Amino acid sequence: MSRSALKLHTPAGRKALDKLMHEAQVKAEALAAAKPGKGGAAKPAAAKAATGAGEIRIIGGQWRRKRLPVAQRPGLRPTPDRVRETLFNWLGQDLAGWKCVDAFAGTGALGFEAASRGAASVLMNELDAGLQQQLQRLQQQLQAGMVKLQRGDALSCLKSCSGQDLVLLDPPFGQAELFEPALQAAAQAINDGGYIYLEAPEAWDDGRLEAFGLAAYRYLKAGAVHAHLLKKRG
Repeated sequence: MSRSALKLHTPAGRKALDKLMHEAQVKAEALAAAKPGKGGAAKPAAAKAATGAGEIRIIGGQWRRKRLPVAQRPGLRPTPDRVRETLFNWLGQDLAGWKCVDAFAGTGALGFEAASRGAASVLMNELDAGLQQQLQRLQQQLQAGMVKLQRGDALSCLKSCSGQDLVLLDPPFGQAELFEPALQAAAQAINDGGYIYLEAPEAWDDGRLEAFGLAAYRYLKAGAVHAHLLKKRG
């Protein structure tokens, strides 16, 4: 029997062995927790926080994958990544030279996405003073010279616009009274070949859209969001 083996039979030796076994178990548990699970590779807590609420991510264009911090407010609902990606697939990805209006800008998710994809001008209108200030900070951070910020009522903004290639409408879902006047004003703001993106808590069929001279061009339902791409009829 070796001298090392004899030491294990002493109280001090047994205590040292217990300590080594405990340390080995802790290391094994840590390695197991770090291994990828069914959902893919494990992420540090900081990475999980970075992908949660409080930010938007640009999907495509010159600022692709850029993450932008946003305020968290009751009722504030950035357009989901999947919906934004689908919308700009519908539009053909490249918006070079387009004139756009984001009438209910909120976090700026839609307007900054349009700017990232080459829009010549993006008017982002927001009534809330705090959100408007945040949009200004993001505009400066991105050095987005094509983005013009405006604080005010969305309907007044739309009524002052004309010849737009794309109008983005994402009214608060809790204010149903805004949808019809916003659609009416947007229909007057776009050019003959222009588009209106409407995000709503329910589907709008051609029967309802006919009163505004509009027709559904594309449609997607994603969770509680009904996404419509509209064009002028005929």
